[in-house]
Amino acid sequence: MAEKCEVVVVGGGPAGLTAAIALADAGVETVLVCKPAPSDNRTTALLASSVTALDMLGVWARCLPRAAPLRTLRLIDDTSRLLRAPEVRFDAAEIGLDAFGHNIENSHLLAALVARSRELKALRVVEDEATSVELTDDAARIVLPNGEAIAARLIVGSDGRRSICRTSADIAVETWSYPQTALTANLAHSRAHDDTSTEFHTDSGPFTLVPLPGQRCSLVWVARPDRAEQLTELDDAAFAMAVEQRAHSMLGEISCDSDRTIFPLTGQRARRFAANRVVLVGEAAHVLPPIGAQGLNLGLRDAATVAELVVNARRDGADVGADDLVDSYDRTRRPDINSRSLAVDLLNRSLLSDFLPVQSLRGLGLVMLDRIGPLRRAVMREGVAPRAGQPRLMLGEAL
Repeated sequence: MAEKCEVVVVGGGPAGLTAAIALADAGVETVLVCKPAPSDNRTTALLASSVTALDMLGVWARCLPRAAPLRTLRLIDDTSRLLRAPEVRFDAAEIGLDAFGHNIENSHLLAALVARSRELKALRVVEDEATSVELTDDAARIVLPNGEAIAARLIVGSDGRRSICRTSADIAVETWSYPQTALTANLAHSRAHDDTSTEFHTDSGPFTLVPLPGQRCSLVWVARPDRAEQLTELDDAAFAMAVEQRAHSMLGEISCDSDRTIFPLTGQRARRFAANRVVLVGEAAHVLPPIGAQGLNLGLRDAATVAELVVNARRDGADVGADDLVDSYDRTRRPDINSRSLAVDLLNRSLLSDFLPVQSLRGLGLVMLDRIGPLRRAVMREGVAPRAGQPRLMLGEAL
């Protein structure tokens, strides 16, 4: 006999944990199936709407002491090309915000989510992996390695880019790659960052320094694969000097505060975001390059959306895994995911292009953002809180 619940969430990353917490916090009987997350030295820039949702779920108070506000964003054209754009500066105060969001190390974010998950009576955590997913018209089942099964009306697949939930639901994906590798690390520095995130646009991709608490920051350095390999082979002192030079000594003397991680830049997007009693959240639905702080914030909007739809269906006495809910999730999330994926892809490819008209258009766009206040403010508002598919939790409203 299979254990029964209303919703099973598969995957224990931030998006999966947020979905499970949101559902259980609203009284939905939920089981979270996941292995403990591996150690991760990367960070996440949580936009203000994501912070609002985490606050509504009782998570943010645990995060705040470990997070740094992002009050100013700077875009600096640091290419060697003939046509270079002016520096563009975005200030949160210009659109009435104290900060665009906060940057936090993933390990601290996960710890806060796990701690909150243990407080919810409607949530049971199974520290294991799903070996298979069985789907029928009327129900869904997760099978564990010991042969035990968990039956539910709906499965939330948050099990990453190789999602077995997605495969079992017969959802195809499109995948693409870039001739780039991202290097991440955390750094200490001698000058204050002043709550300012700085993104240098280089010929090989963005070089981004994002504030952490104190005189620390996180680095995402997108480079050609051979250059990224060279950087990983440097000792800490030589690597710190390379960062300092690339940053034009903006933060003073640099020292390493973590190990370095590299990974190739790829993109992936599901053809549908839900089907056959399965909804996809996070990297099971979409994988974006680490540019513009879009990836995890998209995943948190996925999580908040599915929780809202399930709670609404439950209040109406409807089947929470029925086709109308699944189709509604797909329709709701599609504009947000597709538009963000396209914007990140175009921005990245415009940096790599040697085609002069493309460079000119990119430069013109930055000039317009710098000179036209209403346009700049509209872009800032859309970046922090997109109008398409904004769930209630992101607006500070209870489910």
